[in-house]
Amino acid sequence: MDENRFRKLISGQSTGFTSKALFFFLRLAAVVYLIIILVRNLLYSKRWLKAHNVNAAVISIGNITTGGTGKTPLVIWTAKLLEDKNIPVAILTRGYKTKKEKFSDEPAILAKTCPKAHVIVNPNRIEAAAKAISHHGAKALILDDGFQHRRLARDIDIVTIDAMQPFGHRKLLPAGLLREPLSALKRAHAVVITRANQASQSQLTQLLARLKDINPDMIIATAIHEPIYANSMHEKQIELKQLEYKKAFAFCGIGNPDAFFSTIEELKINIVGSTVYNDHHPYTTEDISDIYTQARKLDVDMILSTQKDWTKTILLIPPKAPNLPEAEPSEQKDITFAYLQIELRFNTEEDKITRLIDSTLKGKIIA
Repeated sequence: MDENRFRKLISGQSTGFTSKALFFFLRLAAVVYLIIILVRNLLYSKRWLKAHNVNAAVISIGNITTGGTGKTPLVIWTAKLLEDKNIPVAILTRGYKTKKEKFSDEPAILAKTCPKAHVIVNPNRIEAAAKAISHHGAKALILDDGFQHRRLARDIDIVTIDAMQPFGHRKLLPAGLLREPLSALKRAHAVVITRANQASQSQLTQLLARLKDINPDMIIATAIHEPIYANSMHEKQIELKQLEYKKAFAFCGIGNPDAFFSTIEELKINIVGSTVYNDHHPYTTEDISDIYTQARKLDVDMILSTQKDWTKTILLIPPKAPNLPEAEPSEQKDITFAYLQIELRFNTEEDKITRLIDSTLKGKIIA
């Protein structure tokens, strides 16, 4: 089942006997999953399962749902904060659907955006931490997607929550998108609500109240994913003002495609066609050819993707856009292929997040 059909099923958009029967079995599977999660968390809380401590400050950035909640921009923000303090930092990531020590997808973005940080791709976080400390002299480790990876002890747990879909339909996998019960947020030191600008004020108010009920002691910050420019071939930057009212074909293979399309629309770009692939989709030359064919038929000015998709398609993009066979040469035009460069910008409580990190660094590194 592709992700689009799955999301329609768990959200209740799919109706009919077959969908209801399938969802019933997903609910049963979710009960089994819940038991496994509760037992595992109990073993860690009782210390019957060991969390390994390392000689470095460990900052975990994770989420409580599957899909794109905005972890990568927060990882980048945190890495740059540490880099500015001249603290040797390493980012530990499992690299979903990525071979050990190979860069693609998010790891490639992290390596490019955080050149001073050592990015280590390894699903074994203990092994990765040991390498970061012994080989690279890291004093601070950022544990990417680490909230559920409890084998490596951490000093700070920061959880990202997408304002557009905060609690994954309030059901555990596979009947919903929750990785853990909401009560797991009691372990968190801070929550960053991402894409806060794409939710209404009443939705934000309700979300803040619910989070405070779950864990009144944690910091709750809000942030947006702010587009700063578009990047085309050969790293040519395009100002956002130049994108207004352009006809665009948009595509992505991310956990939250709606957020990407909403961002494009906010920039006053006219989306005349789009394609959504599964998260972490392995693009092929056929995919790129199909994207260009659709774009040509719609007579667009540009093709837009996310940076995550760009890293997987850049080597597949032909030097010159293929033409439609039936079109006259005079009717052909070059199509700009670009991605939106996004940065995390805090709306509230950035200072509290910074102080939380600073206090941990003083206690673990400077002491």
